[in-house]
Amino acid sequence: MTNEQLELGFRREQTLECSARCEKRMTRAAWWFAQMREVVNSAMDWQPNPPARPEQSWLGLSHPRHPA
Repeated sequence: MTNEQLELGFRREQTLECSARCEKRMTRAAWWFAQMREVVNSAMDWQPNPPARPEQSWLGLSHPRHPA
């Protein structure tokens, strides 16, 4: 264990490399969202189906007989 202060430095190459990667990533993201906006803008309007008509169904459950 040490009681001395540690100094950390950043290498210049790493930050340039990271910024180039980050810029590439942002460009890809911008392209992707532009594509998605185009898809949404060109989507067709769909009319909803009319509501289903009410239907009565019989379950066919038998009622137990009560003893007399």
